[in-house]
Amino acid sequence: MKKFLDDDFLLNSDVAKKLYNEYAKPLPIIDYHCHIDVKDIANDKRFNNITELWLGGDHYKWRYMRACGIEEKYITGDASDKEKFIKWIEALSLAIGNPLYHWSHLELKNYFGFSDHVKKENAEEIWDLCNEIIQSADFSARKIIEGSNVSALCTTDDPIDSLEYHKAISNDPDFKCRVLPAFRPDNALALNKSDYTDYLQKLSDVCGFPIRSFEDLKKALSERIHFFRKNGCVLADHGLVYIPFDPVSDEEADRIFKNRLNGISLTSGEHERFLTAILLFLHKEYKEAGFVSQLHFGCKRDNNSEMFKKIGPNTGFDCIASETSGDKLADLLDFLDQNNALGKMIVYSLNPNDNEIIDTVIACFQNDEAIGKIQHGSAWWFNDNKTGMENHLISLANNSSLSSFIGMLTDSRSFISYTRHEYFRRILCNFLGETVEKGEYPEDYELLGTIVKNISFQNAARYFNLE
Repeated sequence: MKKFLDDDFLLNSDVAKKLYNEYAKPLPIIDYHCHIDVKDIANDKRFNNITELWLGGDHYKWRYMRACGIEEKYITGDASDKEKFIKWIEALSLAIGNPLYHWSHLELKNYFGFSDHVKKENAEEIWDLCNEIIQSADFSARKIIEGSNVSALCTTDDPIDSLEYHKAISNDPDFKCRVLPAFRPDNALALNKSDYTDYLQKLSDVCGFPIRSFEDLKKALSERIHFFRKNGCVLADHGLVYIPFDPVSDEEADRIFKNRLNGISLTSGEHERFLTAILLFLHKEYKEAGFVSQLHFGCKRDNNSEMFKKIGPNTGFDCIASETSGDKLADLLDFLDQNNALGKMIVYSLNPNDNEIIDTVIACFQNDEAIGKIQHGSAWWFNDNKTGMENHLISLANNSSLSSFIGMLTDSRSFISYTRHEYFRRILCNFLGETVEKGEYPEDYELLGTIVKNISFQNAARYFNLE
């Protein structure tokens, strides 16, 4: 029987162990999609205790604690930080099969030197150990990033953002990690949100002109794209429930937009037609700016209305959407390709049933512009667990080019979630090792090592021009 969380954790063959330790483990991290607050990096934030660092804003953990019947006061309520931590440890100790169990133990081991397993009886010990290290001079936002061997990371930023903190970081020669903004225009596209006109006013203020038409909106977004590009941006990102595709003329898009500004309710069809029009425009701009576009879809958000009223969005009440977008994804990519607007793109679905669909769709639009020009983004959110990652790798290998994959991201608000890259690399190496052990690929370490290094780091470095 293997010991829990030893050096060979998740590595079940000699081939896997060699691939991980010699090829994957030493490589830097490119975290091309995260939700860390760039202000905290710029100010080199220090943390008060392990609860602030570990549980603050982490809806993964909150969701699990609720499933364990823990009272909300110990999750997002007014309990003390120590009380919240103790409740979390009690819940975590029983989290068999949940990726939180693995992630959390890797974080405790890598950042705090705690290699035992958690339980109610050692919660106080862990609290004291972590807080002692957190209060040391070597524990801050930048120190964590540097110590995690992160060479580049991309935050998530609204078009109205001044990027002042990105500028400050880029002008600091002592901090070696590249911290780049990512253009996330979701608020500018969300006609169905009640505060949409309030957001438009903010965008107008930043751009210096009123936004009263579809042309005005396109002009504003174009200006912000170029502003982001001047400040190092290489990525755009869109959070969608589904992939829209119902192309209309700019005149029709303008009519829909003005109706919304005038308080006229839109039909779901009108909303989809507007989304299609603005996404098609944006992707032409991205192609010219050299941005990689990301399309995240398949999530149904804020399902618990009462909890949304109490504590707002991103608090653990989202789920996988059942609707698939394969046909419309194919049509969208084809339309962009016909109009010379299809640049590099990463496609993610939260629904694992879309794996094979995505992999067969993206294969229709690859060319020599880049290795893996259209990517199937890594298993994320509800899928960034052992099974989800394995299924993603299997589908990608079966239907596309696994060796062209750009690898893992954290998609996290936590500064110590870089262990997810280790978790992924171990699963990747084990998958490759099992393939060799079964006699389905030769034990050729020159080839295997190249595949591991490419997926873990090199492909992303090339794809985002971060070499």
